[in-house]
Amino acid sequence: MTENTAPDAAKPDATSPDDEAVALAHRLFQAAREGDAGLLRTYLDAGVPATMTNAAGDSLLMLAAYHGHAETVQLILERGGEANTANDRGQTPLAGAAFKGYTDVSRVLLDAGADPDAGSPSARAAAQMFARTDILDLLG
Repeated sequence: MTENTAPDAAKPDATSPDDEAVALAHRLFQAAREGDAGLLRTYLDAGVPATMTNAAGDSLLMLAAYHGHAETVQLILERGGEANTANDRGQTPLAGAAFKGYTDVSRVLLDAGADPDAGSPSARAAAQMFARTDILDLLG
């Protein structure tokens, strides 16, 4: 008598490598939002690109900047993040930091070469719109 069962390899897998990659990406984007520099450092040092973006074009750097995490912004920049990369709406990390009023994040981005006039609206325009005088002073 023979058993009529399919080999294990033919059974559908509960999670595919693509599902795992998407789950990891979500964790990394959440780490950027939360300022979890330790988790990001581990994965960036293991080869995850510092320039990765989500479906809206928000980079790890954009998310860290918009949520006010200067240490995480510095880490991402040191690992290859690009200070002037805009998301799909034309917003730059510096404009996000200016909009939210994060002077420390703005300073880190400017030190990395962020252009205060890039994007739409630019960081300068956002700082003017929301009367972020401390950031306007930084922008010169």
